Amino acid sequence: MLKRTLALAAAIALSVSALAAQAADVLKVSAIPDEAPTELQRKFKPLGAYLEKELGMPVQFVPVSDYAAVVEGIAADRVDLAWLGGFTFVQTRLKTGNAIPLVQREQDEKFTSKFISADASVKSLQDLKGKTFAFGSVSSTSGSLMPRYFMQKDGIVPEQFFSRVAFSGAHDATVAWVQAGKVDAGVLNASVWDKLVAAGKVDTAKVKVFATTPTYYDYNWTVRGTLDPQLTARIKAAFLALDPANPEHKAILDLQAASRFIETKPENYAGIEEAARAAGLLK
Repeated sequence: MLKRTLALAAAIALSVSALAAQAADVLKVSAIPDEAPTELQRKFKPLGAYLEKELGMPVQFVPVSDYAAVVEGIAADRVDLAWLGGFTFVQTRLKTGNAIPLVQREQDEKFTSKFISADASVKSLQDLKGKTFAFGSVSSTSGSLMPRYFMQKDGIVPEQFFSRVAFSGAHDATVAWVQAGKVDAGVLNASVWDKLVAAGKVDTAKVKVFATTPTYYDYNWTVRGTLDPQLTARIKAAFLALDPANPEHKAILDLQAASRFIETKPENYAGIEEAARAAGLLK
């Protein structure tokens, strides 16, 4: 009887310790580095303060050097919640098997990429044959994967079509390269393009959008699958509660370039996985 009681006590202790390991004393949040680090911090600060208030716990932003580091962070339980592009989510889901996409912005259901050039003679992709071209990060959904996928569907293989293909590393860097004449054209996230134009950070008398991709699903906020389910539910509820009619909430939403957040699910990203496999980016 004593042995059975001790065994039961040990099992309960093990169970409690496992649950404790899943809980987070500090919610560690990260994001793919698709913009300058200072911009990512600026965008996150009011959202982080809001989550701290709603969840009743400290929230810490964890900057990373590249897209792969976010995937690794979630897989190793070093990151609890992350802002991911569609392709980075697919990579994370395949690596962990249990990462959970919680919410996406309303526009992420029908996202697009913009092709830009400072060459007035460029009216379509065909006008760029033999010229130089920039994608964003190789792991970017909107700055590389989906534009490449749509190009290939139109019979354009970038490395054969352009004289040189480069990777700027971030959407704002792509615009800077095109504006400075470092490349003849480039492609980037439609949301970042709109934000840069609104902020007067791009000379639209010089740099023009000459094409837009078809729509696709893109960004989402994802949690690690091992996070406490109750905390996961509270995080999701906090995002869904952001109301554009509330001035404080609207300021947070504006920084996230979001009209509001809506629920999402893994199935929404099947098209991204298909595109990544077609491009040879997933084995």
